[in-house]
Amino acid sequence: MKRIHIHISAEDLPATKRFYSALFGQDPTVGKADYMKWMLDEPRINLAVSQRDGATRGVDHVGIQVDDDVELEAVNAALQSAEQTTLAEPGAQCCYANSNKHWARDPQGVVWEMFHTMDAAPTYGHDLRDEIPHTPRAKPAGRCC
Repeated sequence: MKRIHIHISAEDLPATKRFYSALFGQDPTVGKADYMKWMLDEPRINLAVSQRDGATRGVDHVGIQVDDDVELEAVNAALQSAEQTTLAEPGAQCCYANSNKHWARDPQGVVWEMFHTMDAAPTYGHDLRDEIPHTPRAKPAGRCC
């Protein structure tokens, strides 16, 4: 079963925690000094919030969390069949989790993370987000630039 994922970069984690805890009616499922996550069943969402040096504040990326690698490969295959470029990241350690991932950018440049999390990790880790290829938008006929 799929779960929508949204990752937000925040400057003020305590204020952000108060906001989302009030909105969802519960404290984060995971809470670290630089990261927190709500795993909700209603709505079915994985909302992560972190502080990153130099990161743009607000929505960092969106994604789809799946329950197993078969679903992960199916989501990736669907993107590739639509001629979208993806980047595989097996065995990633990021956001205090060990996951298999595929990354993509939509035609507007929005970063999408498709992932299957296997277990927790002791550190925040790093991902390949900066290496994600971009599938450019097709240029309309008769227009320049």
